[in-house]
Amino acid sequence: MAAVQDAVDIRNVTKRYGSFTALDGVSLGIADNEFFTLLGPSGCGKTTLLRMIAGFEEITQGEIRLFGDPIAGRDPNHRPVNTVFQHYALFPHMTVRDNVAFGLKMKGMDAASRRARAERMLEMVHLSAFADRMPAQLSGGQQQRVALARALAPEPRVLLLDEPLSALDLKLRQAMRVELKQLQEETGITFIFVTHDQEEALTMSDRIAVMSAGQVQQIGTAREIYEAPVNRFVADFIGETNLIEVEVTRVDGDRAEVVLPGGHRLTCPSASRTGGRHALSIRPERMSVVAEAGADMLAVVERVVYLGTDLQLMVRLEGGAEFHVRLQNSARIAVPEPGARIGLRIEDGAARLLAD
Repeated sequence: MAAVQDAVDIRNVTKRYGSFTALDGVSLGIADNEFFTLLGPSGCGKTTLLRMIAGFEEITQGEIRLFGDPIAGRDPNHRPVNTVFQHYALFPHMTVRDNVAFGLKMKGMDAASRRARAERMLEMVHLSAFADRMPAQLSGGQQQRVALARALAPEPRVLLLDEPLSALDLKLRQAMRVELKQLQEETGITFIFVTHDQEEALTMSDRIAVMSAGQVQQIGTAREIYEAPVNRFVADFIGETNLIEVEVTRVDGDRAEVVLPGGHRLTCPSASRTGGRHALSIRPERMSVVAEAGADMLAVVERVVYLGTDLQLMVRLEGGAEFHVRLQNSARIAVPEPGARIGLRIEDGAARLLAD
């Protein structure tokens, strides 16, 4: 059986601006009909990569293929790609319907067909009743939907989204995450989404590429990235985690034995293949407070923070390391007071030894 062809195939791509390297040998494949997210802090190269797929930036080295075809030298309007930018760039003098139909007019589609397609796109984004309004009469969330409808109207095979939710308030961003994922599933179009917001990435993505300093650190599903980070950067960037230095006494394949603060030995999953001292990642919610006799580590409570659904315990381990524990809030939980000495137990499989 022939291998399934990727929608976007990025092969050892490097981008330099003079002496500055924005992307350094990036390789990844994005499947057709996948919601794929490029996630990382500002300046990591994610938007640069998106712009090279779109054709707005030239590749210094390497190759990008769209559905098997090399795209070097092809103008942006000759690629099966469309882009939704952070600032929606709607035409203020055009109605919502005309904004959506504009790209179709540029492609030479007749007026009746343009109108019908625009109406269908507006129905898809739940804005049919706003077709005759001007962009200034819409809320930020409605303008974002118009930009989406305009980008989808020409039926691109790949839709690029460059932080399109960043200008919205929190509740609207949360609602739009759900709508974006539903829209991607309904259209069957490959979405490539750029964000620095880990919650956006975890909520919507089929897979995520975590980027830092122009390189891909890890690619995987939301669960894989969160539960099995490969290095300190990924563990620290995705969600909240405790990073503690431990001595590695034995490595056996993808398992390692480590010595925890206080001397207790623990066997855990490992991304490292060497002994010595390495960082151990433990998520705060994967801990429980137990009697000292059954504990993996002992600690002194320094502060208790009430977070509504959760309680956050800020503690200090034997040896002096700071550590955070999250407990689901419940009337049945006996909340320790600051200064109390407690035992901590690590949930099975929750600790992970990281590569450097």
